[in-house]
Amino acid sequence: MSQRTAEEIKGAVEEHYGSRARQQLGKTETIELKATSGDGCADDACCGPSEAPQEESSGWADKLYTAQELGTVPQEVQEMSLGCGNPMAIAELRAGEAVLDLGSGSGLDCFLAAQQVGESGRVVGLDMTDSMLELAVRNLKKVGATNVEFKKGEMESMPLEDAQFDVIISNCVINLSPDKDAVFRESHRVLKPGGRMRVSDIVWTRTPTAEETSDLASWAGCIAGALEIREVESKLAEAGFAEIKIEVTKQGENNGWASADISAIKPAASCC
Repeated sequence: MSQRTAEEIKGAVEEHYGSRARQQLGKTETIELKATSGDGCADDACCGPSEAPQEESSGWADKLYTAQELGTVPQEVQEMSLGCGNPMAIAELRAGEAVLDLGSGSGLDCFLAAQQVGESGRVVGLDMTDSMLELAVRNLKKVGATNVEFKKGEMESMPLEDAQFDVIISNCVINLSPDKDAVFRESHRVLKPGGRMRVSDIVWTRTPTAEETSDLASWAGCIAGALEIREVESKLAEAGFAEIKIEVTKQGENNGWASADISAIKPAASCC
């Protein structure tokens, strides 16, 4: 099987997640964001397995987030949890920080981040899928968070100015990009000096076969497009990041892939 083109990959990804969003948009439920009192792939597949019945969209939130976190987010938002980890657990967000969520989906991590950075901070969710953005904006209106906004754009070419953000988060999304080098370069560009990247994603723990990396359903399911651990490290370093750490959090049925928490820092500017 020949390797897929970037256009084929993006088309498959957009159709898969657009379909999930359109399904959720068909539901109606009033939701409200509650205040907090303080500051591996879920199941055996990531991002909602492509083979899962599309009439069910339960998400994996209860397997990824703490009960305290989920207690602040309504059920409708939890249902569209399609990630493989919990970036909030490693982000170390502080009041007043500016946060960018790559592939923000229906807004779950944005809403959680918004509570941590407070009204003096801000959160921007970036997504390329129209129906997912529509769902996120609908959720935002119902939630009423005033420090969150959603923008349309691709993470390989972000419609954002340089050095805007203190933190970039992402949850099982970077693997979906056909050009990870561009994603890491753009991430480095929009981070402030000293800014940090805190990502949950899928990685290969072995070298995948050509067949494994060319299946479009597997691309949309977050597996085929994943990088090997050593590739993540090298590509982040090439983009200018330092203090790179990758911690495997859940193995995928011994199939050679795993969920991982990925951390990196954009070095602060030299004083001299």
